[in-house]
Amino acid sequence: MTQPPHDEPTARSQEELREQVEHTRHELGDTVQALADRADVKTRAREKAVAVREQAGAKAQEWSGQARAKAAHVAHTVEDKLPEPVKQKSAAAAQGAKEKAAQAEQVWQDKAPQQVRDHRAALLAGAGAVLVACLLLRRRGNR
Repeated sequence: MTQPPHDEPTARSQEELREQVEHTRHELGDTVQALADRADVKTRAREKAVAVREQAGAKAQEWSGQARAKAAHVAHTVEDKLPEPVKQKSAAAAQGAKEKAAQAEQVWQDKAPQQVRDHRAALLAGAGAVLVACLLLRRRGNR
C-alpha cells in the first residue's frame, strides 16, 4: 500500500505512524472477534436456548399464579353460595371425623400388639389389597 487510506491523514512522524498501526490493530482485533462470535453457531444456539428456557419458566410461573388466583376465586365464590346449613353440616362432619380418627388411633395404641404396630404399613397394604380383591370378585359376579 503506497497510498494512505482516504479517511485517515498521513502520519507526520514514526511515532504517529506507530499509534495509527496500533489503533488499526485494535480495530481489526475487535472486528475479527465480532466475526468469530457471529460464526460460533453452537454458542449462539446455547444462548438462545437459555433465553427461551428462561422465558418459558417466566411464562409458566405467570400462568401458575393466574391459575391459583382463579382457583382461589372459584373456591370463595362456591363457599359464598353454599347455604349456611350445608357449611355447618360439613364442619360438624369434619370435626366428627377428626374425633373418630383420634379415638381409633387411641384404641389402636391401647389394644394392638407391639408386633402389629411395628408392621402397620404392611398390614394396611395387605388389608387394602384384600378389600380391592373382594370388590373385584363381587363386581365380576354381578355381570
